[in-house]
Amino acid sequence: MSFALSGQRIISTGPVLHAIRPFLNASDTDMADPDKTALEEGTILRPRFNADGLIAAVATDATTGEALMLAWMNEEALRLTLWTGQAHYYSRSRQALWHKGESSGHVQKVVDLRIDCDQDAVWMRVEQVGGAACHTGRRTCFYRVITDDDGTLSLTFDENAATPVFDPKDVYGS
Repeated sequence: MSFALSGQRIISTGPVLHAIRPFLNASDTDMADPDKTALEEGTILRPRFNADGLIAAVATDATTGEALMLAWMNEEALRLTLWTGQAHYYSRSRQALWHKGESSGHVQKVVDLRIDCDQDAVWMRVEQVGGAACHTGRRTCFYRVITDDDGTLSLTFDENAATPVFDPKDVYGS
């Protein structure tokens, strides 16, 4: 696994803090109002965290392209993801950092990490170990389809994604 940051090729098995230093040391002014051209066309990583200090993170299966989950990262989660090559997130409900798969063993190995045009969202193509990304035990968090039955919206289960891979009670307890 490797990442292209600041015009360099960085290998995740070694220290990468030097590659992400631009956003770790950027002033609040730099982060809040960076030059639009530099932000969109430049080669310096400058993630734009929201007012809560978070950035949206989408994980998709590196092989199939299937959307697995949407979560949030704070600066530390992004740094750890870059450092370890495995997905780390920030739980808004628990107000805590978490290593994906720490409890279940279903870690996400990052194959490719990208940032969007205005650097306020990241996209990870991952190898989903253990077959399930969702805390409900399913392969994907997107296992329901919104359907419109004559103006009445409802949710139906996607037959290819609705069957749990594991029982959450066995993994997380009650």
